[in-house]
Amino acid sequence: MSEPISLTGALASFDALWSPRIVTTVNDYDVRIAKVQGEHVWHTHDHTDEFFLVLDGELQIALREGVVTLRRGDVFTVPRGVEHRPSSAAGAAILMFEPSGTLTVGDRHDGVPDHVDATTGHPL
Repeated sequence: MSEPISLTGALASFDALWSPRIVTTVNDYDVRIAKVQGEHVWHTHDHTDEFFLVLDGELQIALREGVVTLRRGDVFTVPRGVEHRPSSAAGAAILMFEPSGTLTVGDRHDGVPDHVDATTGHPL
């Protein structure tokens, strides 16, 4: 039997921004957590939706038609194929569900920052 995963403990184990860590998997989906601050890159996931849950702080998701603001406890799903750019002026902690192997910067994107799987050390 597995032990529960403390999201608070997992978030405390790293400081890197915009560098999601896989905390568990559900079927063929990764459950990822990340600390974010500033702006990420504009990107699109052509083959999957992207689910965001704000654990702490506030997250803005810019879409070409406007900005969605998420506060602690809020969820939002960016539909597949929709270009978006997450950002957080003061910083936030987020949880995301994505199919295993999904690039965090999507299939089409601006310049790519470094993202690493905490379990394997391999780029995401």
